[in-house]
Amino acid sequence: MITVENLHRHFGGFHAVDGASLRIETGSITGLIGPNGAGKTTLFNVIAGRLPPTSGRVTMDGEDITGLPPHELFHKGLLRTFQIAHEFSSMTVRENLMMVPENQHGERLWNAWFGRGKIAAQERELAKKADEVLEFLTISHLADERAGNLSGGQKKLLELGRTMMVDAKIVFLDEVGAGVNRTLLNTIGDAIVRLNKERGYTFCVIEHDMDFIGRLCDPVIVMAEGKVLAEGSADSIMKNEAVIEAYLGTGLKNKTVGETA
Repeated sequence: MITVENLHRHFGGFHAVDGASLRIETGSITGLIGPNGAGKTTLFNVIAGRLPPTSGRVTMDGEDITGLPPHELFHKGLLRTFQIAHEFSSMTVRENLMMVPENQHGERLWNAWFGRGKIAAQERELAKKADEVLEFLTISHLADERAGNLSGGQKKLLELGRTMMVDAKIVFLDEVGAGVNRTLLNTIGDAIVRLNKERGYTFCVIEHDMDFIGRLCDPVIVMAEGKVLAEGSADSIMKNEAVIEAYLGTGLKNKTVGETA
């Protein structure tokens, strides 16, 4: 699905992504973890077209997508969410979902005057699909609530719902658990698993909650200092000496080992 080859992204002398290479397989839920400053979000931004790479290559199903802007990647089925949800706060939850599909009849001035029937018919179809998405995500009761009134976890569910309005192929989720209570995080996790198994979505997930990563993700890729440090199952990653050292530092790792000996 996605192949990243020797990717670099520099900000002056700072190498945020420094020769990262990895592969996200079709149909997987791949976890991407690492200490703060490891380059995870910058990597997402480069893959998703928000930042151009300094060098390196990104392909999707064998097609070179390096440096393509987000709207072109959107057409190819590659979407991403953000650490902080981006909703239209004054619009309802249903209306936020209805906004997602492109080339709607109501966007053309001619149709606004002479194609009102087509606009109304399409809006009914979009509203029906939005309601189906909300039911899938178990938040149908929020359909008419203003999106700005939602909790952090509910906004993350809304962002996930947006990807369902266009039948995405691969979704990059950036810290989906940030600021979300455990109950809602479990709901989000259930939705991700169902989308993966029932609708064939591929996911790549940045998250610091290792219980969440362990439940959902296989494989797990670890980044440190802009590079890929390790890859494997969640269990093997949590036992990996290089990963433990990257998270704790050599001194704290030796102290922890000493205390458990």
